[in-house]
Amino acid sequence: MKRLIAPSILSANFNRLGEAIQTINQSEADFIHFDVMDGVFVPNISFGIPVIKDVNKIAKKPLDVHLMIVNPDKFIVPFAKAGASYLTVHYEACPHLHRTVQSIKEQNVKASVCLNPHTPVSLLEDIIAELDMVLLMSVNPGFGGQKFIENTYKKVTQLKELTERFNPNCLIEVDGGVNYETGKKLFEAGANVLVAGSFVFNAEDSIETIRNLKLL
Repeated sequence: MKRLIAPSILSANFNRLGEAIQTINQSEADFIHFDVMDGVFVPNISFGIPVIKDVNKIAKKPLDVHLMIVNPDKFIVPFAKAGASYLTVHYEACPHLHRTVQSIKEQNVKASVCLNPHTPVSLLEDIIAELDMVLLMSVNPGFGGQKFIENTYKKVTQLKELTERFNPNCLIEVDGGVNYETGKKLFEAGANVLVAGSFVFNAEDSIETIRNLKLL
């Protein structure tokens, strides 16, 4: 089973963002994860297209862009042009989800859908065959460094069963409260990709921490 790591730059020191990206470049990380927040869908504002566009100029890893925003359809093309390799939209923000997923794919970008902690995995049954990845939030989206929600393990297992039935190539990503303990259990439950923010960037050795996460 693939064990992939996506460090989230939301937890990086933005005074030294270029250095943070170079650290990820030099590491065994598989993606660079971006948490794009609009202050409407989630109670926080982070960064947008200009930051992603600039990071893409120096990044050596695919850009994994998580849109925690309302009306994501309006921004699919700009984020794709900025360099996104994966675009994740929220199930809760997309009233016409099939259309949104198709719009992402038309930009030659991998399509991913995110579920908030309270949203059942079963709601993805009619769309899972179209997806390249599903992101499960293991904290309520909006802020880094939150406590891991234990029910996530059950949701990963449920999602694994769903992907095996309808789309075995669909990646399962988890974001929130990832550390060595939770990461090991998530991989064992069936997750493929772990998003790690504060655990990586607050570590004494971020490169070693990423390596250790992949070995869980």
